[in-house]
Amino acid sequence: MPANSVGNRVLLTADQTLMSDYHKNIFIGFGTCAPSNFIPDKLYSWLFFPPIKSIKGIPVAAPYGLRKIEAQLLSEGFDVLTVAPTHIEKYIHNAKVLGIYTMDPFGLGPASTTLAFILKKEPFLAQCFRNLLENPCISEAKNRGMKIIVGGPGVWQFRYRPKLVEKWGIDCVIEGEAEKVVGKIVRAAINDEKLPQYHEVSIKETPGLDEIPVIEKPSINGLVEIGRGCCRGCDFCSVTLRPLRWYPYEKILQEIKVNVESEYSRHANLHAEDVMLYGSKTTIPNDNKILKLHKMAVKNCDSIGWSHCSLACIAIKPKLFARISEIILQKQPWWGAEIGIETGSPRLAKKIMRAKAHPFKPEEWPEVVRTSMGLAHDYKLIPACTLIVGVPRETEDDLLKTIELVEDLKDVRSLIVPLFFVPMGKLKDEGWFKETEMTPLHRELLIKCLRHGFRWVNEIIELSFSGKWYANIMQFFYKVFAKIAEYNIERKGITVKAGK
Repeated sequence: MPANSVGNRVLLTADQTLMSDYHKNIFIGFGTCAPSNFIPDKLYSWLFFPPIKSIKGIPVAAPYGLRKIEAQLLSEGFDVLTVAPTHIEKYIHNAKVLGIYTMDPFGLGPASTTLAFILKKEPFLAQCFRNLLENPCISEAKNRGMKIIVGGPGVWQFRYRPKLVEKWGIDCVIEGEAEKVVGKIVRAAINDEKLPQYHEVSIKETPGLDEIPVIEKPSINGLVEIGRGCCRGCDFCSVTLRPLRWYPYEKILQEIKVNVESEYSRHANLHAEDVMLYGSKTTIPNDNKILKLHKMAVKNCDSIGWSHCSLACIAIKPKLFARISEIILQKQPWWGAEIGIETGSPRLAKKIMRAKAHPFKPEEWPEVVRTSMGLAHDYKLIPACTLIVGVPRETEDDLLKTIELVEDLKDVRSLIVPLFFVPMGKLKDEGWFKETEMTPLHRELLIKCLRHGFRWVNEIIELSFSGKWYANIMQFFYKVFAKIAEYNIERKGITVKAGK
């Protein structure tokens, strides 16, 4: 039977923390990085990763990366079906291959390791990934000869858990942009050929723009990729190792229409490592291209979000940023983005992220942060900001400068999250930062960030559900959760209330 015939079905899925739309707010998904805590697990999972709606076990939307692989396999003629993890037993009986997408399978990512330290338990995303792989129906299918292939941004973690590859019967782990290789590997799996246990996508195998397919079915929260790669070259990031490519408008519009023409979502969450650099070949935004992108998106959907943005782009083009906000705020009261502050130390910025501030100098980084965060506040962009704690050769002075910067941002509507250093990118051979290395200054930084978050959390909750018919009930639950969290943290002896 040919490799792409009916009967050789390829099933695709992801664990429960990924197969959720987080109440249509993608940043609520960060809650999956936390472990079991001071409220019941069932209530917590409903608040932070409720199962996405499915019809007979087929989700109405799926993680964007999974949709890309689905589109690629469909284009190569495979019989592919994406299923919810809670309904996999209904479809696995005739599957030859099970493809699993993962973001943080063992909770080794920066956010997960930090929250695991605070609460001393395994994060939900690690629990759910394990539950998926240990589902009895998957074991039974393995015994019948089904092959398991795992891919996604989190597969680097399998290098630290090789015994689980064997325990769970994983046949191949694919790391990197898989469009050019996944078909070959799936075909080999169907034909019972030997698979590489770990395939790292090489530079030659990295797809060009014309080799990346358009998604064929809706992505969770309307996520639409506008480009891949990053030109800033931060030492701690693996994305900078990939070539920079920007999608043409037509390709982006096709994917927006896949989402908005479905009954699932009329939202577009523009995804790139730095949305404001769309179409630019340098670290300076291209006014015409970024404005055209946003006008096109607003015309074709009801609301817009950003995945990531750099503070340097906001600071170098404040008038452009203001114009973009005018376009976006025509249809919504706010928008969000993940933004990396990483450090308040010019010395550390110069050492590990020299181009993060470009075209400004690394020595100007703290002022770039203050200026850009102020503009974000004024123009209703709510940033979810990250700091890196425990970078190799970090000094007390570096920490003091970061603490000072956080204090300077107290009046900026935002969340600021300190994350333990995880060896990735050019620093992948460095040691992990462990909780045993926490100093009083690390603790002080953590407390400053908690205070900042609790100061702004109610306003952010109000804005997050503004205009939704279910706003009152959702705002109530999240505000109660925030109060319970604040109380329990205080009970542990960590004073987070403002003014203490």
